[in-house]
Amino acid sequence: MKTLVHAGLVAGAAAAMLAAAMTALPSAAAGDPLAGIAPTAGAHVVPAAATILPAADAPGVAVFAGGCFWGLEGVFDHVVGVKSVTSGYAGGAAATARYEVVGTGLTGHAESVRIVYDPAKVGYAQLLRIYFSVATDPTQLNHQDPDDGTQYRGTVFAQSPAQADVAKAYIAQLNQAKAFRAPVVTTVERGKAFYPAEAHHQHFLANNPNYPYIVYNDLPKVAALRKLFPAEWKG
Repeated sequence: MKTLVHAGLVAGAAAAMLAAAMTALPSAAAGDPLAGIAPTAGAHVVPAAATILPAADAPGVAVFAGGCFWGLEGVFDHVVGVKSVTSGYAGGAAATARYEVVGTGLTGHAESVRIVYDPAKVGYAQLLRIYFSVATDPTQLNHQDPDDGTQYRGTVFAQSPAQADVAKAYIAQLNQAKAFRAPVVTTVERGKAFYPAEAHHQHFLANNPNYPYIVYNDLPKVAALRKLFPAEWKG
């Protein structure tokens, strides 16, 4: 489960701690929730993928996991060519695709996002580049600061054999280039269904820019996208 739970679940001493934390956070400026937010430390533009997805094999759908789905959704909502982003679960069964159950780490699910994009405006390989550069730390296994468990693992849920080939080749390329301080441990999984998360999780970052978990962990990823990928930034 996330380090900071939903405000509606906080009570007693935890509520007091949350209120104290909120007073220490920068407030979103009118029209710019990234005001005063520093990009994620260590975020950097990794080399472009040497292998790209053939146009004929581009379904216009990508599914990525790598930490809290709030942050992943927040990043890809701001990428040019992305039509929609849905937070949800992938890797497990339909019956266990519920937040409280996935949070046990026993379902096989990972918090994920389903990205619908226009291949004429942004390619699958470029989405992967953004994913590895700013959306997740691919060197963390079954963990993503500050969350721990297989439900926060870094996984590319390939939607076609071609997507799987591109993702695997890219991971090998990044490791060979030593693009990170440690090996990339992101996995590639095929044939796993995606299940949308509960309604209150959708667009959580956009709807709650001052929520402490968002400010500390997710807005820095969005700030990194704006700084490092200005050509792909969609305000």
